[in-house]
Amino acid sequence: MTPAATPTRRSGWVAAALAGILLLTGCGTAATGDDAPPSDNNPESAPAASPATAASGDVTLPPAGAGFDYQLGGAYPPPAGATIVVRDRAAPPAAGTYGICYLNAFQTQPGEASTWPSDLLLTDASGQPIVDPGWPDETIVDSRQSDRVAAVVTPWIQGCADAGYRAVEFDNLDTYTRTDGALTRDDNLRLARLLVTAAHGAGLAAAQKNAAEDAPLLRAQAGFDFAVTEECAAYDECAAYTDVYGSHVLAIEYPDTLGAPLSEVCASLDRPASLILRDRKLVTPEASGYRYETCR
Repeated sequence: MTPAATPTRRSGWVAAALAGILLLTGCGTAATGDDAPPSDNNPESAPAASPATAASGDVTLPPAGAGFDYQLGGAYPPPAGATIVVRDRAAPPAAGTYGICYLNAFQTQPGEASTWPSDLLLTDASGQPIVDPGWPDETIVDSRQSDRVAAVVTPWIQGCADAGYRAVEFDNLDTYTRTDGALTRDDNLRLARLLVTAAHGAGLAAAQKNAAEDAPLLRAQAGFDFAVTEECAAYDECAAYTDVYGSHVLAIEYPDTLGAPLSEVCASLDRPASLILRDRKLVTPEASGYRYETCR
């Protein structure tokens, strides 16, 4: 898996306003990068984050409102205050944190299409693979064959649990919107339900990734426990997640689409309790362009 090549994505590109324009009242931000605290302050060796409210069965939700980091472009010691860390399944969880394991479960990662059974990859009438138009090196998986797709992904889920992760994040839940009708919402819901069941069976909480328009269904019918969202403030979608998951929403914004100072977004009364600003490529701190800011 090569998450650095395709670290971020949007869900269905739904930009309709859900609750009106953000109410701005003023708030400070804390940054790392050029202003990063010294390495002896990072919590890589800090005590593990405290357990939060139990979700399904024996799984544990990430601490509500806690600081977090989104490290799909490469693993590195978390910045000070980040007690929740999302990393790709190929990387180990960050020590002393609540680790969330990223899985691209509804389409292939770059370079991985050949590792899938060919008949599980969605094709058009001419037999050509149907790719995500925004990510042309990712082929969409045929969620109509949900049992077989789940059989491929379930060992990855167990691998996340075996590595010590506490939760798993499933990306591209909305692929049906990019298949010109070949897949339906029900197809993806059926697969999502199987994947969440597998996560819970492995002792992991399951995060809905993006797909704002489907949040109520994904919670009620697939059983997701919390949400990870990109650009919900930029696209005025945050209420779609917080109305369903309350304070258990992790939000990532990017400078090129935010459209307002982070301090104003942080001051909004309806923003998710955990919100960060990251560089679009999610690079590591030593790389050019690294950016990490929080509402704390």
